[in-house]
Amino acid sequence: MFLPTPEDFKKLRLELGLTQHNLATRAGVSQPLIARIESGDVDPRLSTLHKIFNAFDAARKEKVLVRNVMHSPIIHTTSDSSLEDAVRIMEEHAFSQMPVIDGGVPVGSISTDQIVASMTDQDIKKVSHLLVRNIMGESFPTVSLTTDANTVSRILEKNPAVLVLEKGVVVGMVTKHDIMKMLRG
Repeated sequence: MFLPTPEDFKKLRLELGLTQHNLATRAGVSQPLIARIESGDVDPRLSTLHKIFNAFDAARKEKVLVRNVMHSPIIHTTSDSSLEDAVRIMEEHAFSQMPVIDGGVPVGSISTDQIVASMTDQDIKKVSHLLVRNIMGESFPTVSLTTDANTVSRILEKNPAVLVLEKGVVVGMVTKHDIMKMLRG
C-alpha cells in the first residue's frame, strides 16, 4: 500500500491548486494541521488521512484541465503562406479567424476583419498574393496542458481562442465552443 510522504501531500495539494486553508476547509480539519502534516511535524490519524484524501478526490473531480477540453490537431496557416491560401482554409472550415503557426510556434493570428481591411487599402489582385505575415495580428494567448478550464474560460472572455503549448510547441486549441461543450458532460 502506498503511503504519501509530507512532500507528496504538498505536491498533490499544489497540483490541484489548493491552498492549505482550502484543503483544511474541504477536509474539515485545521489549516495548522495541514501545515504540520506537510512539514512532517505530525503523523495524522487514519481518520484524518481519510478526510484529506476525500477532499483531494473531490477537488480532482471539480478541476477540469485544458488537455481534456482542447481540440487537436489545429487548423492553421503559416506566416509565409499567401493570403489566398489562408482565405481558402478559412472558407473550407467556416472560420472567421485562425492561428498563424511556424514550426509549431505561434507567431500570430489572422481574421476575416484583417483580410477585409487589407482589401480596402489595395488592389484585390495584389492582396491575394500578399503573405500572411504582412497583415497578421497578435498571436492568441497560450496556456499549458495543466491549466484548468476555468482559467481558460476567463481568458476566452476577451480572446477568440487560446492555444495550448507543451514544451513551447502548440499541441491544441480551445475556443468558446469547446468550453460550452463541457455543459453536455
